[in-house]
Amino acid sequence: MTISTPTSRTDEPASARLGTLAAQGATGALSTETGIVYLSAGHVVHVESAVTPDLGDLLTHSGALAPDGWWEAIDQAGRRCRVGRQLVDSGHLAAGALELCHLGALFDAAYFVLAHDGPALRFRPGAAHWLGAVRAVPVDTVLRESRRRRELLHRIWPEPAVDRAPLARVPGPDATDLPARRGRTLAQVDGVRTAAQIATALACRTFHTLVELRRLAAAGLVAPVAPLIAGPSSAPSPAPAPASAPAPASAPAPASAPATVSAEPGPTPRPLAPDEPDTALLRRLLHALEAL
Repeated sequence: MTISTPTSRTDEPASARLGTLAAQGATGALSTETGIVYLSAGHVVHVESAVTPDLGDLLTHSGALAPDGWWEAIDQAGRRCRVGRQLVDSGHLAAGALELCHLGALFDAAYFVLAHDGPALRFRPGAAHWLGAVRAVPVDTVLRESRRRRELLHRIWPEPAVDRAPLARVPGPDATDLPARRGRTLAQVDGVRTAAQIATALACRTFHTLVELRRLAAAGLVAPVAPLIAGPSSAPSPAPAPASAPAPASAPAPASAPATVSAEPGPTPRPLAPDEPDTALLRRLLHALEAL
């Protein structure tokens, strides 16, 4: 559901291209290798990434919105790119709750889209997201917040593979007396799920989950699962056994040996209220944006 005009291709770093589009007051969609940034009049109105839960997942899994209400809004307003407005006007969601959740989803996705500042693949002028504009955010704010998150995560644990690879528990270290949030996160680590999948299972924002997972990695409790690499052999290879949890091809292999996968998958948690740590930050950002 986009309004498309001819594609503009570019090899600029995504951050530089976003700055140029902001200065031009551009409207459209900027695609990178890890997601899409939607702009309206030079401001970011939405960011999509395949490795973060989308807004619908966050709202419905947390219990803030019934799934039927989410799909009803898409059916009624998706073609008009006004799903966010429909959720509020229909009484399914308060405007403030939608804005806070949307900002959380936007900054989560922007972190992955801008994490390595890869090249911007193309810009589609005029393209619009079906959600519509919930809260426009200046490009500088998005770039600054992505940089802040990257630096914070690096200080906790400098191995970025934790963000994308399937994660396994490391046997041996004592996992007792963990803070409640960290314990819930560890319970979902099963050798199969990635950080984004764990965040979805917990109905948490991805960044909150990344913070806890990097702390667990720093404590030696979890580690990325290394992809299997076949060694050279002159003998014919037997038919491969089906893998129950193949690692994504894009996940980098860690320098250490593969962690032993826990035999028991984590339990399915009950829906939780949205996490607290970044809620105060998002509220400050929201107030700052209103002051602009």
